[in-house]
Amino acid sequence: MKSFMSTGIVKGILYQITGSFMGAGILGGIRALMGLSWKTEPAIVLGGLVGAIGFMVGVGGFKDWWKMALGEEVNEASQVFGEQGLKRYFGFSLDHKVIGIQYGILSMVLLVLGGSLALIFRVELAQSGLQILNFVQFNTLVGLHGMVLIASILMGIAAMSNYVVPLLIGAEDMAFPRLNAFSFWIAVPASIILMSSMLFGGFETGWTAYPPLSVRGPMGIQMFFLGVFIVGWSSILGALNLIATVLTMRSKGMELFKMPIFAWSVLATSIISLTATQLIGLSFQLVMFERLFEMSFFTPSNGGNPILFQHLFWFYSHPAVYIFVLPGLGIISELLPVFVRKPLFGYKWVAMSSMGIALTGFLVWGHHMFTAGIEEYLRVPFMYSTLLVAVPTGVKFFSWVATIWQGKARFPVPMLFVLGGIIVFLLGGLTGPPSGTVSTDLHLHDTYYIVGHFHNTMFGGFIFPIFAAIYYWYPKITGRRMSETLGKIHFYLMTPSFFLMTFGQMRIGLLGMRRRIADYDPAMGFDFTQLLITIGGYLIAISILIFFYNLIVSAKKGESATGNVWNSRSPEWDILPSPAPAHNYAGIHFNVVGEPYDYGLKGSKYVELAQVEAQSKESDE
Repeated sequence: MKSFMSTGIVKGILYQITGSFMGAGILGGIRALMGLSWKTEPAIVLGGLVGAIGFMVGVGGFKDWWKMALGEEVNEASQVFGEQGLKRYFGFSLDHKVIGIQYGILSMVLLVLGGSLALIFRVELAQSGLQILNFVQFNTLVGLHGMVLIASILMGIAAMSNYVVPLLIGAEDMAFPRLNAFSFWIAVPASIILMSSMLFGGFETGWTAYPPLSVRGPMGIQMFFLGVFIVGWSSILGALNLIATVLTMRSKGMELFKMPIFAWSVLATSIISLTATQLIGLSFQLVMFERLFEMSFFTPSNGGNPILFQHLFWFYSHPAVYIFVLPGLGIISELLPVFVRKPLFGYKWVAMSSMGIALTGFLVWGHHMFTAGIEEYLRVPFMYSTLLVAVPTGVKFFSWVATIWQGKARFPVPMLFVLGGIIVFLLGGLTGPPSGTVSTDLHLHDTYYIVGHFHNTMFGGFIFPIFAAIYYWYPKITGRRMSETLGKIHFYLMTPSFFLMTFGQMRIGLLGMRRRIADYDPAMGFDFTQLLITIGGYLIAISILIFFYNLIVSAKKGESATGNVWNSRSPEWDILPSPAPAHNYAGIHFNVVGEPYDYGLKGSKYVELAQVEAQSKESDE
């Protein structure tokens, strides 16, 4: 216990608490010196910001940069090889694999928190009438459920990208290791601030936080804004690092069109994150300023325009859907050839389809505003651009079907989740056009149909693929395999439960059930379907608990996994031991001499060793 109390995360939290009080006190003192009265909201917001900086000081996020500024020598090796065991995951490390696991832990913590909020408000919705929550509490839980799980998905994407991408492309680490660690740790105080919004009165706006309601709401909305704003820093800096890594640190012979598809999807995702995240940060910042400094950006009575907020918000938030799903679709394309033992059909088209989705994703934000008062002459162009996204997405589906066709498929747990992801994401794709077409969206907008569609998109595009990725790369991370039996129980419990939940959501949405509504008229006949949706949600939660049990127990008791357990062609399986060593390929040089997915073709090679460990070479001499 004493050892844990000395870790970076504990110091960071203590510094964050201290910094929060200091920031609030400083503002109070300045106002007192100016003869002004105490104002709670500005003090709390400044305290939250100073507290986040304090956390980074406590965890050691600025230590190396400060030493460099003073001209002192910095020992990088101590931060890669220093702490061992579990303790290294709770402090500042430069090893991309440790950072990837740290992202993964934070993602799972947020998944549990966000999912638990849903389980609470699903109890409220299981029966008409108010049972356990009032309207403000209900809307706060719904809003936090949405944004906390969005943060969880962002952290999950960062986890996979950080751990896997350098291994796939033959890099020793990320391009900027310190920036990589900073990108992770800044997300921790941001998550704490985001969750603290419940302590400051909550908020009634849902996760979109539209003004003018967000301008007038309780102080909790400010902590919501600040938390998301700081999470945006993590997303932008992480994206910059991944782009630099993919473009500059590939192994010899790995041209762009010989690069693994997952690296392509991460590159496309990072371009969106780097260029669009500022817009949601700006929209939230402007509302914060409107509340703090009585500026007028969005309140109509003061000359503002609430539609401006929606343009800024959705210019990021719809491309953000592709931030969530592109890595998941990349995982499907990465794993599918391994388990059907066939080349990935149309590799170059699949690679470019990720870039196509990233590009067209910036042209569709207006379909979220068809009912919001957007100019009528903009509706049709946005409708067509929305439908255009189906073209590069369809390229991926045709590739997957053609890859599976006449393949010698095996069905271990990762393959089950890959297939589940394809089916569920297809449902998300098929249910999307009605909400992107003007005539139908006018009726479906803000109904539970949209909730069902969005959950299909997120589960198919991210949740199913990320589970596939964890089961697949777990042996590389730990040197042990997760239980196949528990994995199949997880899959076969979660999948039908998910269909029960989302089909129920879309059914009542088509019948007129509005989202973000705590109560509904029993005469509408929704009680039984709402109960089924709630049961489906709880069964999904049970399946994920089984996954957590499998994840933790297998780390010590799982079957030993040595060598290329999946018979993969990619270098992390073909060359490296399990678990992967620090600095990955240090002393090991390989050339890319073939295509990444030529499974089943006799004599084909993807990588070829050029030089073995330098130390063993010297010992031979």
